[in-house]
Amino acid sequence: MKKFLNYMKLRDKLLLMYILSVLIPIVLTNVVFYNETTANIRNQKIRDADMALNNLKKDLRVTIDQGVGVSYSLYADSIFNKTITRKFISEMDYVETFNSYLRGAFADQNVQGVHWYQVYTDNPTVLSSSYIDRLTDEVRQSGWYTQSQSSSSSYPTFIYSDQKFSLIQSLNNYHTSEIEQLVKIDLNMEKIHQAFFGSAFNGRVYLVDPQGRVRFGNDEALTIAATPLKEIMLPKNALTFKAPYSGINYLEGWTLLGVMDEESVLEEVRKSRSFVIWLACINFVLPSIIIAALSRSIHVRLVRILKHMKKVKAQNFQTIPHEEARDEIGQLTIEFNRMTETIHSLINEVYIADIQKKDLELKQQQAQLHALHSQINPHFLFNSLESVRMRSIIKGEKETAKIIQHMAKMFRKPISWSQNYVTVREELELIESFLEIQQYRFGNKLEYSIVVDSAVLEHRIPKMVLLPFVENASIHGIESTPDKGIITIYANVQEDRLNFRLEDNGIGMPPDKLDELLRYLEENEDIGERVGMKNAYYRLKLCYQECFAFSMDAHNGQGTNIEISLPLLEEKPESG
Repeated sequence: MKKFLNYMKLRDKLLLMYILSVLIPIVLTNVVFYNETTANIRNQKIRDADMALNNLKKDLRVTIDQGVGVSYSLYADSIFNKTITRKFISEMDYVETFNSYLRGAFADQNVQGVHWYQVYTDNPTVLSSSYIDRLTDEVRQSGWYTQSQSSSSSYPTFIYSDQKFSLIQSLNNYHTSEIEQLVKIDLNMEKIHQAFFGSAFNGRVYLVDPQGRVRFGNDEALTIAATPLKEIMLPKNALTFKAPYSGINYLEGWTLLGVMDEESVLEEVRKSRSFVIWLACINFVLPSIIIAALSRSIHVRLVRILKHMKKVKAQNFQTIPHEEARDEIGQLTIEFNRMTETIHSLINEVYIADIQKKDLELKQQQAQLHALHSQINPHFLFNSLESVRMRSIIKGEKETAKIIQHMAKMFRKPISWSQNYVTVREELELIESFLEIQQYRFGNKLEYSIVVDSAVLEHRIPKMVLLPFVENASIHGIESTPDKGIITIYANVQEDRLNFRLEDNGIGMPPDKLDELLRYLEENEDIGERVGMKNAYYRLKLCYQECFAFSMDAHNGQGTNIEISLPLLEEKPESG
């Protein structure tokens, strides 16, 4: 394949690229996209329609069940059934019974799904009143009564008559002395109408009885309620959905039938044609841009080689940046870089290498000289301080001489320590020298004490991690307080940890300032005055990672407490 491409002309390569990158991908992409979109939308519409039909089925079932509840309550009431089958002595006897019991027996049966219910009985001593009526021959000839006689079961019969749905329940649960009595419950047709016409099903919905007749629906063209289903005009490409009421005795055989035109399902796909067209345009434009960019890159690479050749003429041996290219331009670039590097290396070996070697020797000598200076300067400072101290002793200024001795000790200690870790004893000696100098400065205004367990003294800690916190306590805490300042340092060992606590009775700090300081120690924000504390905290974190504990508690005008807990070092640390 590579050999074939190498023998092709550039024009033929670009033409082949256009066919493979533009024409074929656009045709395949649009065909696959359109088919997949059509199938996905159709499946989604079918799922939505099935869900909407089942929701309508549940809503209709809730309305019917409300009527069934009323029916069963009358059917199961033995007192009510025995009362309406009783032979009343006179009309007054019945009126009294009606007013005392029958009138309010089922006053609470007013539910949303029930429009009205009526109890019928052929008891000759019962008068027609309120929801109780006589079961006459005229009533027996009505359509709803005729439909109810087709079923002799103990559960209600669901029928459609006189443009409304009703439940007919025979009240024969108790001995009625051959008196026929039943209850007719008319459902709330307004609620049923709202359920059908407000359904989310995008099509026509029919309620079909067990005999296959359409009894109700949201089809405005349906004028006869008992139209056989086969006479309903369905769309040519109709999608049908069925939701039968199975397992429900009083609704056995009733079915919700949904009819949807497949053209309406695919309507959204047709609306997306413009999007498909735009996508096709993008598929044309993008590969065209790619081809133009590739053509331009060929020209740019040739021009770049020419420019670098001219630079070599001016003794600028800059190579062309490496790129993965195996065509003629790529091979030419590789060979040009190889030639340039060879010429450049020959010149470097003969002339430049010797100059760099001499320059390196000179820099090494300068580094040694700076090292000697850095050793001489501290010793000169120590000798000068010692001369001032001896002069103070000769003049009888013993206190000044003592302070100069402490200063020299503080300068000498950090320099003489050859390791990053020192004993607690050495750290406390340095802190005591600092506090002596501060006591000389403040006089009777400063008092300090160091309370240390003897077991602590020989344990090793990073050098100068406690002194910055002591310095902060004396300068920022004690200096600004008008009262006598007291600094106390505690150190002890508990189990496998070294514990240090620093207390002062200085000015403390407000909560917001304390929070700002703690954030400064954890992050890289710059407060500008506590660089030493930040350095000490950072070195503790560097040495102990997450194994050390640090806490600071301060109140405005009430001093500051700092606690540091470090793990005991198992081995002697290496020299820093």
